[in-house]
Amino acid sequence: MPANVSAVFVLLLACQQVLTTDLHDVHEKQVSQVKKRLSLQSTAEIQSCLVSSGDVGCGTFQCFNNNSCEIQGLHHICLTLLHNAGRYDSQGKSFVKEALRCMALGLRQRFSCVSRRCSAVKEMVFSLQRECYSKHQLCLAPRDHMDTMGNLVQFHLMFPPGPYVELMNFLLRCGDAVGLWVGQRLRRQCEQHWGALCSSFGSTCSLSQADALQHTTAPPPTVSWPITDRGPLQQPTEAAEPDDRNGPSQIDNATEFGLMSEKTNVTAV
Repeated sequence: MPANVSAVFVLLLACQQVLTTDLHDVHEKQVSQVKKRLSLQSTAEIQSCLVSSGDVGCGTFQCFNNNSCEIQGLHHICLTLLHNAGRYDSQGKSFVKEALRCMALGLRQRFSCVSRRCSAVKEMVFSLQRECYSKHQLCLAPRDHMDTMGNLVQFHLMFPPGPYVELMNFLLRCGDAVGLWVGQRLRRQCEQHWGALCSSFGSTCSLSQADALQHTTAPPPTVSWPITDRGPLQQPTEAAEPDDRNGPSQIDNATEFGLMSEKTNVTAV
């Protein structure tokens, strides 16, 4: 059952985070201040790139390559979907085109409305993925050609967490057949990297550890921002922080990543 595969993978990734937290703790503390916010240079570069990009193609997603918040994968996801769209039927091609257009339009409209905090920028990106993929029924595009998603369903792309994680969450909710295919593929790849260690997590890591991890990293509920051709509707924002005033724009919205925000989803590290 896809739910069982997903549950095992959730436990696997959660335990992996528990076991490696100490190893990375010192390094994370050293870089936490540097990567807490988008740098002024990254903000200006992204804003300039978004202004000159269009709704069609992958140019908008390329604007987020090499940013100081390490939001990676949007461009690769777009290129992969467009490259394989030729194998889908006319309806599937339309689903892909409209989902990507929704994402591109949303990124251009919302980027200038959130703070430079990396958590806020990431949540804006992730919420757009969930919103646009669902609204334009991306699940239906690859249903008969799951192999076209192979370049995206890759275990090593789950780290560090980002847009790939949100895409995996979405695919795992696309029905039994798709969820099972995604879960089994990730599990096999995990075993290729870590061997028997992947299987041993189920017996060495208690479910309570995974549950505790999910509770401590669960993001606060967010409100969907309607996307329109005239721009996003006005959103209430928190009081601007002092160093936000020097940036090209003031922005806000918050989250933390999490592979699996629902019972059958995956939690990444």
